[in-house]
Amino acid sequence: MSRPEAKPGAFSAGVVVVRQEPDGWRFLLLRAWRNWDFPKGAVEAGETPLAAAVRETAEEAGLRDLDFRWGEDYVETGPYGPRRKISRYYLAQTATRDIHLPVSPELGHPEHHEWRWVTLEEARRLVSPRLLPVLQWAARHVEESSR
Repeated sequence: MSRPEAKPGAFSAGVVVVRQEPDGWRFLLLRAWRNWDFPKGAVEAGETPLAAAVRETAEEAGLRDLDFRWGEDYVETGPYGPRRKISRYYLAQTATRDIHLPVSPELGHPEHHEWRWVTLEEARRLVSPRLLPVLQWAARHVEESSR
């Protein structure tokens, strides 16, 4: 995939994972150091962004039951960081409650330190400003489907 806005290798894909509870939707957030994010990672050569997003979500959170009930629609961040990285996010639902943070073979430990299922308000407080438009996009989709 050619992305003129980002330097080569600075394109990642992930999934905003949601789970429906009796009192509303919950969003999965993963923490690495101080940063809360959705599961995501680099798109490898020959891999579609959606395939990368599914693979990364399995690798980072152990989730394999993703339901892309909102289709293959996505949202991207603007370029960020020194490499001008762009991240694309899809939206999927899971029935899984307990998240397993698998050990990364490259690192010898999980990529993230913690996971949480959070409300929209909690997510707004935890994610960085660059992720707020992604969160709002996902929230709009899940709220519209709840009407």
